[in-house]
Amino acid sequence: MVVGRRQPVAMPPGTSLGECLRAIQQLGTGDSVFITDADGRLVGVLTERDIFGRLVGPDVASGVDLDAPVEGYMTTDPHTLRLSQTVRDALALMQSSRYRNVPVVDDDLKLVGVVRQVDLLKFLAEEFPEELLNLPPRPHQRMEQAEGG
Repeated sequence: MVVGRRQPVAMPPGTSLGECLRAIQQLGTGDSVFITDADGRLVGVLTERDIFGRLVGPDVASGVDLDAPVEGYMTTDPHTLRLSQTVRDALALMQSSRYRNVPVVDDDLKLVGVVRQVDLLKFLAEEFPEELLNLPPRPHQRMEQAEGG
């Protein structure tokens, strides 16, 4: 079985910050906009963390210029996954870097999708249904007395 990947929200370099924010709001597909060059190669990503850290943080003294190019706010050279990498690789990257969305690129570094935490959870639930369904709600909880009458 293969983890499902979603179609990313991609914009070209030079797109205004305002357009990127509107795309995130309108499309409701997550909290990231991926910036790709004319060949579809990933050059950066504007994440929710970028937005809150750079636009809402304490260093922002005045209004933000929403017409400014996104390059001034995005993360350049983001971590990515290749199509050949495993679910374990995706989980490790998400855990170590605290990512919720990870871009997936091909061998030419062209953006081909995005894997989100929910995609991995769905994969694991479908791949290991018995293990998940047979777990008690709180596996480490110990009852002090028997339940019931």
